[in-house]
Amino acid sequence: MGTFLVQLLSVAVVVTIATLVILRARGAGRRSGTTRLRITDLGRQHEQRQQKLSMIDMPARARRRLARRMKRDERRQSRTGKGTPSTTWVLDFHGNIKASGVTRLAQEISLLLPVVGSQDEVVLRLESPGGLVHAYGLAAAELDRLREAGLSTTVCVDKVAASGGYLMACNADRIRVAPFAVIGSIGVVAQVPNVHRLLQRHDVDVELHTAGRFKRTLTVLGENTEEGREKFRDDLESTHDKFKQYVAARRPQLDIESVATGEIWYGQEAVTRGLADDVGTSEAYLMEAMKKGRVIAVGLEAERSLTSRIGVGSARLVDHLWERLEERLDAARWERR
Repeated sequence: MGTFLVQLLSVAVVVTIATLVILRARGAGRRSGTTRLRITDLGRQHEQRQQKLSMIDMPARARRRLARRMKRDERRQSRTGKGTPSTTWVLDFHGNIKASGVTRLAQEISLLLPVVGSQDEVVLRLESPGGLVHAYGLAAAELDRLREAGLSTTVCVDKVAASGGYLMACNADRIRVAPFAVIGSIGVVAQVPNVHRLLQRHDVDVELHTAGRFKRTLTVLGENTEEGREKFRDDLESTHDKFKQYVAARRPQLDIESVATGEIWYGQEAVTRGLADDVGTSEAYLMEAMKKGRVIAVGLEAERSLTSRIGVGSARLVDHLWERLEERLDAARWERR
């Protein structure tokens, strides 16, 4: 059995490689980089799943009858266009150090602005530990467009919204945090390694020429001066001041000096200090919203080329076969005993 699985795994690898080579040679894959709009009715999705779960103990015939009735009801509801008092629009942002998702977030907000009604709400499920100042400055500015349009906004933080992540979150009308979500870190940090003395010991000279007194303050290779260090620290303080001013303008109830120390707080601590408004998870918040109206998740996602999709599928197949092989070999050890 083990030999057969090894042979099967080898065949799968060969077929995968051959298929990818042929597709690349023919140019069969679609050009990557395009995006498509994903719209998910979270309320209906949840209702359908609950209905399926409720049928688990039914006889097969009764289950089929109920499934047909559910489909008829769904079609009837879509034809009648049953209205709802409000819609909760859900966006997601998972940030890295470069806030790489900011372009997608900006486009999603541009799509929502013309369609969100005065009774509607926009919920952003935010997760970010922060990153580059200019990148998160742009992300915060894009999110601020919702506030400027007068729309009701809520940011839900289940895990972390720190530093640049909190710069984004403070634009919302309400900030909801999970009990152990990390909030705060209103501060600025920078570090620059310097190998000048190492180079000097090996008789390596580095020349740095600039036009402008502070074109370079601290460098990696050259000799740093006290004047350069002082200017570098001044720049950090200036950025920190702008950070504090931005947050204070959007959350005036905050004692900004007491929270802008670079510290982080969890859940209820963040609420107590005014950094957030209530404690709870995003899932619980959206479940409550489903009782009042529609909850629609909107997102732009990249379309993978045909070769990419086949590659991902083939990789999963190989992983599955490998797991089966390991399981079989492990079981064979016991069968021999």
